[in-house]
Amino acid sequence: MLNDFLYRAALAGIGVALAAAPLGCFVVWRRMAFFGDATAHAAMLGVALSLTLSTPIFTGVLAISLAMAVTVSTLSGRGYAMDTLLGVMAHSSLAIGLVCVSFLSGVRIDLMAYLFGDILAVGKTDLAIIWGGAILVLAMVGYRWSALLLSTLSPDLARASGISPRREQLILLIALAIVVAVAIKVVGVLLIAAMLIIPAATARKLSRTPEAMALMAAIIGACASVAGLAVSYRFDSPTGPTIVCVVAFLFVVLNGLQATVQRIRTLLSDERQAFD
Repeated sequence: MLNDFLYRAALAGIGVALAAAPLGCFVVWRRMAFFGDATAHAAMLGVALSLTLSTPIFTGVLAISLAMAVTVSTLSGRGYAMDTLLGVMAHSSLAIGLVCVSFLSGVRIDLMAYLFGDILAVGKTDLAIIWGGAILVLAMVGYRWSALLLSTLSPDLARASGISPRREQLILLIALAIVVAVAIKVVGVLLIAAMLIIPAATARKLSRTPEAMALMAAIIGACASVAGLAVSYRFDSPTGPTIVCVVAFLFVVLNGLQATVQRIRTLLSDERQAFD
């Protein structure tokens, strides 16, 4: 039994890491880190909606996340600044969600599980939802990879090639909404953005191509999930925050090693030039 729930938790963490990795790269490239955070905050309203209607949490969170993605994509082209929209919608949704949850009667609610995740309680149904969402996201991003990449690098060049940057942005936002919905069980509302941003940021300086960066981010995220689960089990710490701590540690260590190697190469190059 012990092995069963640990295996399910590890598979859940790996599934979220694989789905979040390529999207995290686009979040880093487009400088839209706040969107992942904002969508995660809005997911609390989805939790309240699901508890009110007695539906699966995934359904309510996905509905609110998709609604936010479509709303932001629609209003961002009508004179509203993206960060202003995200700030208003994120904090309003989080506040409304928490207030609605407080008024629910006859429902036992563990807010900590929703805010910081409860990966050890992942069941077979949760695992199927997580991996189903991960496969869907990977298929979407893989199918639109070239168009997404071109619209990220140069919207004008994308238009000249017959690609709509707004359409690609909407596809990206929908994929992010799906990741938020499937990741809430693993790391919770408040830490989802970390699984999007930190692995991609860690992989950025270690990769030479966009594809290599996405692959490296997936590997880093998956390793951090398994290592965080092991550390949490060993020291009896909260699993979701522990996973984020591990991936943050990898960010510091790997970037420190990369900077050290670069410095050594520079010194060796200077010495060679001096001898010549």
